[in-house]
Amino acid sequence: MTQPSLVRRACAAALALMPLAPALAQFRVEVTGVGLTQLPIAIAPFRGEAELPQKIASIVQADLERSGQFRGIDPAGSAPLDETSRPDLSPWRQKSADSLAVGSISRLADGRYDVRYRLWDVVKGQDLGGQSFVVPGLDLRLAAHHIADAIYEKLTGDKGVFSTRIAYVTKSGTRYNLWVADADGENAQSALASPEPIISPAWSASGSQLAYVSFESRKPVVYVHEIATGQRRLIANFRGSNSAPAWAPDGRSLAVTLTREGGSQIYTIPATGGEPRRLTQSGSIDTEPVYSADGRSIYFVSDRGGSPQIYRMSGTGGDPQRVTFTGTYNISPALSPDGRWLAYISRINGAFKLQVMELATGNVQSVTDTTGDESPSFAPNGRLIIYATRQGGAEALMTTTLDGKIKARLPGKGGDIREPDWGPFRR
Repeated sequence: MTQPSLVRRACAAALALMPLAPALAQFRVEVTGVGLTQLPIAIAPFRGEAELPQKIASIVQADLERSGQFRGIDPAGSAPLDETSRPDLSPWRQKSADSLAVGSISRLADGRYDVRYRLWDVVKGQDLGGQSFVVPGLDLRLAAHHIADAIYEKLTGDKGVFSTRIAYVTKSGTRYNLWVADADGENAQSALASPEPIISPAWSASGSQLAYVSFESRKPVVYVHEIATGQRRLIANFRGSNSAPAWAPDGRSLAVTLTREGGSQIYTIPATGGEPRRLTQSGSIDTEPVYSADGRSIYFVSDRGGSPQIYRMSGTGGDPQRVTFTGTYNISPALSPDGRWLAYISRINGAFKLQVMELATGNVQSVTDTTGDESPSFAPNGRLIIYATRQGGAEALMTTTLDGKIKARLPGKGGDIREPDWGPFRR
């Protein structure tokens, strides 16, 4: 089985640890598409935000629009509104807004900021409640993401993912970086850097660690990296190749692909390192394992049927069952947290396309119009997928709703972008 980056995943990687440092490049979110049931919401300018570099209202609106669940109502002409009094809802009804968020930002004596908001049901004229966050200046964006999370959950019933993080890899010239960023791509920080490639980052369920593959020993080796401290530990450095780490949901072990006994096979290994246990027993190439949310199943890629397809087996091993039957080349499985959806990459007429399958029915939908898609990863609420692709001749990070109707581009400034992974809810 060939693995083109699988699409690029067979490249070598050597890593040099670096402390977290602000990225030189920021991202700009561009939302495209129209959903059928978007909720119209207005985010009025927050009182006190005009003097700050971070415009809380704009960040909240961008978050909600990117989710595909909301349609932002232009607040142009609106004076800043705060949470202390009932606003006049008539102008917002005339703009066809169903909801209105207002708020304020004030600096405290210790230099921190008090960020407050309140949400209104414009149609019913009801106060839907609000919150306040006291944060340092560097966390103003995070406060905005928390506000967007709260509004999203209040109006949809699902948890928001705007305060979560993503990881991805870039190559700029001869420099490779593993970045950790906000879910909208902003506030990126370098966790790892090297003149050699970096591949296969994978978040732990706690969100405190990333596993990855390094070639600094002139062969692929698996490490686990502590985000807060930059410290790492060696997990798998056996004879041959050590690759494709995937965390078990309980965080106690990882599934990895090893060639220690010849061909590529799937093993589990303790998260502290130790002796691996073999799960697959085939003469084929078995790779790219990923756990179901309950840990009972592992999905993986194998060419045991003659071409790369996705299979499912018990989390403890056993007889695999084939999952994908549409197309002759299917790789990079990702499971939604509720176990309902499988995202993967399919090669169709030479193009690599993001596919979404409903596992209960086997129905498959192609959700992109690009041809170089790779590395899908679900948001922790299962409502969005992040992936890397080429658009307009440039490498880009994209998010899409599961039906493909709403997409957001997070274009990078730092070169080739690859292998995104969406982190868990923050604890």
